[in-house]
Amino acid sequence: MKTKILFILTLLLLGSFVINAQKITILYDNYIHDDDCRADWGFSCIVDHKAKSLLFDTGTKKDVFVYNLTKLKENLGRVDMIVISHNHGDHAGNLYTVLETKNDLTVYMPFSTPDTEIKMIKETGASVVQDKRPRDLGNDWFLSGELGGMIKEQALIMDTPKGLVIITGCAHPGISEIVAHVKEIYKKDIYLVLGGFHLLDLPENEIGNIIQDLKDMGVRNVAPTHCTGDKAIEMFEEAYGENFIRIGVGKELEI
Repeated sequence: MKTKILFILTLLLLGSFVINAQKITILYDNYIHDDDCRADWGFSCIVDHKAKSLLFDTGTKKDVFVYNLTKLKENLGRVDMIVISHNHGDHAGNLYTVLETKNDLTVYMPFSTPDTEIKMIKETGASVVQDKRPRDLGNDWFLSGELGGMIKEQALIMDTPKGLVIITGCAHPGISEIVAHVKEIYKKDIYLVLGGFHLLDLPENEIGNIIQDLKDMGVRNVAPTHCTGDKAIEMFEEAYGENFIRIGVGKELEI
C-alpha cells in the first residue's frame, strides 16, 4: 500500500513539473544548433509554459522562418500571443506570416511603433497592445516597458522558480541597462539573460566592463546570440564558463 501511495505521489510531482516547466525554443538566429535548420540574420523564439505559448520576435525572411518551423515540427497555430521587441525587419519581418496562419492574437508592440504599422496589424484581425510601462502578461510573463533613446525596445521577462529570465531582441538600450531596469522593478534574482546583446562594434575593454556589470548584478547564466558578436560571445563564454549557454536555431532550453 505504501509503495502504491509513493508511486502515485511521484507521478503527481512529475506531472506538476511538466505542467510548470518553461521551455524556450530558438526558431530563427544567425547561429545553428540543429544542423537540419537554416541560419540567417535575425531572431525569434517560442516560449512554452503552463500549456500556453508566446512567440517572441519573428525573424527576417519568410522562407527561412517557414523552413525552420517545418524542420522543428513547430505549429504557429498553437501560439497564444506575440511580443515584438522592436520594429526592425530582423525581428518583425515575419509578423504577417504568423498572422496569416492565426490572426486572433494579441500582438504586444513597442509604444513607439508608427501608427501606420499598427493600423496594418489591426487590419489582419489581430489586437495590438502598446505600453511604455512594464506590463503583466499573465502566465508568469512580463514586459520590461519601452526602453532606450533613438531605438526603442522592450524585453520579455519570465518569473521562474530559479529566478527571472530576461529575453532581449537586440538590447539596443544597452544590455546592462535592461538588466538593471528589470532588477529594480521586480526585485528578484536574475537566473538567465538570453538573446541579442548588440555588442558587435564595441572594443574588448567595454565588453569586459559589461560582462562584469552583469556579474555584479548577480546574473547567473547568459545565452548571448544574434547581434552580440563572435568576439563578445567568446568573452562571455570564458567569463561564465559552465554558466554560459550557446544558442542557435533549434536549441531547446528548459528552465
